Amino acid sequence: MNYQTKMKLRRWNRKPFIAYGLLGITGLMYLLQEALGGSTNQFVLVQLGAKVNELIVMGEWWRLFTPMFLHIGITHLLFNGLVLYFLGIQLEMVFGHWRFFLLYVLSALAGNAASFALNQSISAGASTALFGLFGSTLVLGKLYPTNPQIGAMARNFSLLIVLNLVFGLLSPGIDMAGHVGGLIGGYLLAYALSTPNTYNNNKKNQLKYALLYVGVVLVFLIIGYARFA
Repeated sequence: MNYQTKMKLRRWNRKPFIAYGLLGITGLMYLLQEALGGSTNQFVLVQLGAKVNELIVMGEWWRLFTPMFLHIGITHLLFNGLVLYFLGIQLEMVFGHWRFFLLYVLSALAGNAASFALNQSISAGASTALFGLFGSTLVLGKLYPTNPQIGAMARNFSLLIVLNLVFGLLSPGIDMAGHVGGLIGGYLLAYALSTPNTYNNNKKNQLKYALLYVGVVLVFLIIGYARFA
C-alpha cells in the first residue's frame, strides 16, 4: 500500500461514517414509510418493525431493534436527526467508530426492552438510542477529567437530559419508559465500552458494567414477557 492510499484511509477513518450511515438509513426508512402510506400510518409502522409488545412475545424479537430507524412524522424525524448529527459526531470521535455503533444500537435495545416491559403502546423512534448517547455523556466527564472539552460537553448535555425528561413527563404520548431505559443503558455501556486506559477504568470495571447492562435488559424482558405472554 503506497503512502497516498494510507493517507486517504487515515482521513476516511477520522470521519464519523457510523453517524452518517445511521442518519442515511433513518432517512431512507422515512422515505419508505411515506411511500407505503405515511409515517403516521399505524399499519405502516407495524409492517416496518415498530415495537408491538404482543408481536415480540410471539417471537418477533427484532422489534427490540428496528424501532430506532422509524419515525412518526417529519418533526419527530428532524429533531432526532439533528441530535444524532450533532451529538453522534462528537461521541463517535470519543468512543471510536465501532464502540459508538454498539453504544447506539445497544442503548436502543435497552430502551425498547424497557418500553416492552412498561409501555403497552406501539412505539417507534431513535429516542431510545439518543437517550443512550445522552447517558454516555454523564460518564465521559468521569472518564476524561482532565479534558476540558469533554467536561463541557458532559455539563451541557446534563442540562439537555433534564429538559428532555421534564418535557416527556409533560407531553402525552411520549414513551418515557423507552427514554429512561435508553438513558440507563447508555450510562452503563459508556463504562463497558470505554477503552481500559481511560481514567479510573479497567477491564474488570468494563466487565462489571457490561454484566449490569445485560442484567438490566434481561429484567425488562422478563417483565415484558410476564405481562404480555
